[in-house]
Amino acid sequence: MSPFPPYERDPARIYEASFRIIEAETNFSELPPGLRPLATRLIHSCGMVDIVHDLRFGGDPLAAGRAAISARKPILCDAEMVARGIITRALPDGLAPTVTLNDTSVPDIARRLGTTRSAAAVELWRDHIEGAIVVIGNAPTALFHLLERLGQDWPKPALILGFPVGFVGAAESKDALARYRHDVPFLTLLGRRGGSAMAAAAVNALTLGLKGDGT
Repeated sequence: MSPFPPYERDPARIYEASFRIIEAETNFSELPPGLRPLATRLIHSCGMVDIVHDLRFGGDPLAAGRAAISARKPILCDAEMVARGIITRALPDGLAPTVTLNDTSVPDIARRLGTTRSAAAVELWRDHIEGAIVVIGNAPTALFHLLERLGQDWPKPALILGFPVGFVGAAESKDALARYRHDVPFLTLLGRRGGSAMAAAAVNALTLGLKGDGT
């Protein structure tokens, strides 16, 4: 006899029950209907229904992201952990997340600019960022650097998903994303909370149904 209480073992029932609980416990009234699929996936990724009150957005993130994916535009991620969480089988054939953090040129760029490797890696996005989806789930310095470059007439991405997490710069970078006039659709979560799982979940929400298989 198991020392543990009975628990659900059926994956389909777990999945269905999870979203039923999210629906029952979350007040989505503050969000437009078009943002609800993204908010639902974000809540599912972290288990906290209250994040809905701290979500901020500009433009139509869902439409902008789905259009970019359908057009096979790049998905630029700040960290491998973010890229690994994206369900690649749901993306169009041949499209995969891109991470430049481990490029051999990054340490030298970081030293030259006097910044972090995460921010330096953003420099390598310059030739690929136009119309792309930018996904930041770890490094506040990457988000700050991106906003600085957009203010210096870099090409515009289609969407910024900004979810850096932590105690130094995370809240400030996301506040800057929400306030800065960059004219790019975005979705972010104010405060310290965020992370790779949430950033990847936002991308996965964009792909739902794109292949017509309910993925």
